[in-house]
Amino acid sequence: MSAQPVSDRRRGWCPGVRRPMATGDGLLLRLQLFGGRLTADQVRLVAEAAREHGNGHLDITARGNLQIRGVSEETYPDLLALLEREGLAEPDGDGPNRLTVLSPLAGLDPGERFDVHALAQAIEDGAGHLEGLPAKFFVAIDGGGAMPLDAIGADLYLAAGEDGGVAFRLPSSGGLHGSGTASLSHAPGAACTILSGFAAMRRTGRTDARRLRDLAPHLVQELAASAGLEPGAAMPPRPASPRAGVIPVKGGQAVLLALPFGRSRTEQLVQAAAWSERFGTGEIRLSFTRGILLPGLSDRDVPVLLDEARGAGFITDPNDPRLSLIACPGKPDCATAATPAPADALRIAAVSDELLAQGTTVHVSGCPKGCAHPGKADLTLVGRPDGRYDVVPHGSARDVSSLHLSLDEIMTRLLPAKTSAELPCAFPERSQ
Repeated sequence: MSAQPVSDRRRGWCPGVRRPMATGDGLLLRLQLFGGRLTADQVRLVAEAAREHGNGHLDITARGNLQIRGVSEETYPDLLALLEREGLAEPDGDGPNRLTVLSPLAGLDPGERFDVHALAQAIEDGAGHLEGLPAKFFVAIDGGGAMPLDAIGADLYLAAGEDGGVAFRLPSSGGLHGSGTASLSHAPGAACTILSGFAAMRRTGRTDARRLRDLAPHLVQELAASAGLEPGAAMPPRPASPRAGVIPVKGGQAVLLALPFGRSRTEQLVQAAAWSERFGTGEIRLSFTRGILLPGLSDRDVPVLLDEARGAGFITDPNDPRLSLIACPGKPDCATAATPAPADALRIAAVSDELLAQGTTVHVSGCPKGCAHPGKADLTLVGRPDGRYDVVPHGSARDVSSLHLSLDEIMTRLLPAKTSAELPCAFPERSQ
């Protein structure tokens, strides 16, 4: 057994099972599973462990990971031993606990154009233990189909190209930009070359950037050139990923069950495991949309499942306004949070149904770290020590704002707004 000493734990990193994070409600353990896949038996085991050793609250994250919350120093050793025994703990090391993030539909989506799991496994094997890769670093692998990953905030984005190859895109301040393409057989080596080059730059002091998005442009170009990529056509835009509802897959249907802010009770997780055995394949897949995908359903069973899921507190309607809300655990669950972000987000939903129904995204963050959503939202609210919020229309939690309002003032200004285009008018004082 290898666990991190309690004295070495700190906030603001990327926790795992062996490296828990101290939060406001105890220790947080994060299970980072390849492909986000769990059997029904594993789901029940994790739920029971969360009840016995934690406070019974679990989170599904924006990378499709599963967090157990409220673990005490006294119960942690037994929980670690259990998860190690079941093969659910990450390997030892200081790098990423899991390097790749996939669509929960990987291997099931009829629109996929290559074997996503095989490419992901090759990259994990080739670069998962590189010295110098920061723990939060990750690669998104998108085989095409119904759930694109281009907005997930990956350090390296690999997607099915129009010509049968794999398109490589790296982040920049203006979003993702194309760096070239590789054949499917060359893609794992090209990706590992980029990752090993970035790790070497960090080890040798050429950069102190912890994410590729923060790397100097000439160094990004150097990495792309080292991978031997061929020129490629620009990727056409794709519709945003569905966040809930029924999705056609090979051999049947899948249902994506959403949870407000990704927060699950243990009984909901146990119920999802039961549905997977009763209606599906006995497997659940955790989604980067902070939901649970149940594959292998028949047309006959889908209506029954949807009805039962709604009764259990899951969101099943892809147009539900709550799906446009993003919130971290907030105060008091997170020790760095200054505001109760989930509760405040739901208060905003009560006065902004029409705005949210248009797909306007609202990110409520308890502190400036913006853990729940590192990227931009139509409206970002950042909790302040005085209980008010910094207001950032069309920006991220890292952006500076001169506008600081109470939640009541924010709600009053949102009342007349019907579209995201009206947000700058609702909050005109924000510095540009």
